[in-house]
Amino acid sequence: MFSKDRPASGYSQYRNAGPRPSSNEDTLKTETIQIERKTFVFSLKENPRGKFLRITEDVSGRRDTIIIPAPGLVEFKKIVDEMVKVSSESPEESEQPEQPE
Repeated sequence: MFSKDRPASGYSQYRNAGPRPSSNEDTLKTETIQIERKTFVFSLKENPRGKFLRITEDVSGRRDTIIIPAPGLVEFKKIVDEMVKVSSESPEESEQPEQPE
């Protein structure tokens, strides 16, 4: 049974907890892009634990963020590059099974 005094899931209590306390983060570079109704902010940051990329999506004031540690950026880029390649193919090309070499 759920109490009115506590959230139904552990996740929701953190989701609306408000701003986090400030940490020792230095911003190395920030870029912002607008795609349709969404704004994406890419911030390369550094803290005592290392460098990381924070990607924030803002849609009408609702924000979601992912953080990628710098050592994973090359692999992350490979996957994004592959997704871009597949998305730009014509539907006929992407529906055909790959031919063995």
